[in-house]
Amino acid sequence: MKIAKPGSHGLDATRLAHIDGLLKERYVDSGKLPNAQLLIARDGEIVHFSSQGAAREGGKPVDESSLYRIASMTKPVTSIAFMMLVEQGLVAVDTPVHHVLPELKGLGVYNGGGAGVPFATRSTTEPMRMVDLLRHTSGLTYGFQNRSNIDAAYREGKIENWHGNLDLDGFIGALGKIPLEFSPGEGWNYSVSTDVLGAVVERVSGMKLDDFFRARIFAPLKMHDTFFEVPAAKIDRLTDCYTFVTGKGRVMYDRGTESAWSRKPKLLSGGGGLVSTALDYHRFCRMCLNGGELDGARIVGRKTLELMTQNHLPGGSDLATMSQSLFSEAANAGTGFGLGFAVNIDVARSMIPGSVGEYYWGGMFSTAFFIDPVEKLHMIFMTQMSPSNVYPIRRELKTLIYSALT
Repeated sequence: MKIAKPGSHGLDATRLAHIDGLLKERYVDSGKLPNAQLLIARDGEIVHFSSQGAAREGGKPVDESSLYRIASMTKPVTSIAFMMLVEQGLVAVDTPVHHVLPELKGLGVYNGGGAGVPFATRSTTEPMRMVDLLRHTSGLTYGFQNRSNIDAAYREGKIENWHGNLDLDGFIGALGKIPLEFSPGEGWNYSVSTDVLGAVVERVSGMKLDDFFRARIFAPLKMHDTFFEVPAAKIDRLTDCYTFVTGKGRVMYDRGTESAWSRKPKLLSGGGGLVSTALDYHRFCRMCLNGGELDGARIVGRKTLELMTQNHLPGGSDLATMSQSLFSEAANAGTGFGLGFAVNIDVARSMIPGSVGEYYWGGMFSTAFFIDPVEKLHMIFMTQMSPSNVYPIRRELKTLIYSALT
């Protein structure tokens, strides 16, 4: 790994080093997080890389080879995969979803009728389109939100269980029997939309999602440490994963030595199933920042990425206006949503330093990334603690990184 000379690329080395002190004292030494790994790059070059904490209980420190469950940082990859098919003329951003997934034709909106299935429904005002999947305005939800009869039906059917009875086709069939929370385009709700988009990629391309990712994205970008199933030869590099329990603090969620990610999932989750490294995701970010190309490998076109990273919420709204979600990987004020990424549309309303046009997302295990095309800056943060909103670490990191710009 090559790291640029300290103080180069317009970043103050002393201020960057201060970030490591905060991570160590506030999060790792205190036991709030098991580890913390931070990569900061500008102009495509790594200007700061630090690793702290243990990869596993009582084990060796994390390093550049450590593997992390990146959860919803999978979503931008799936969105890029879909847009590759758009560029081939095989599907369009405004294509009705049921044209590719007929199981979802005629879905209604929940209109009362109790907690069970079948539900009383009413017709939607608009059909669900691919853009609704990309920007989470589909009317779908997540079972873990625990706030409606619809997400209760998701939980009852165990339709989000990666190692359950459903593959992607079965997952779509199960969704087709549960009403939507709202008519597509009328609200924003964090949801299984990107998992549905993964099924669209499979149907349109004729390839399994993991095969498509491997052949069309990961191999060309030399992302050799990104996959749904950690190979046996690399399982010793997979970190332990934790969850926060009120009154108990950090509790083991998934041990690296016996991880669920060591087995191939029956349900390939385009919304949250990947494992990766900071260096691999760095290559993905470089490709995005470089207009869709890296080291001679063209993944998508420059104008396609420009389309993806604009705000696509109806009427130019932000999440504070449209969100019906209990949970998100983003602050709502000043945040729009593009085709697979949250987009900064109003820096003042966000109350965090940044740039208009910056795009980003994170994962439930507290991993995060952002890409700032104005400053040609990107960040990748890795750790393994759920949920991602326990600590304000993303806000703190972003503030400190931008404070180091000279």
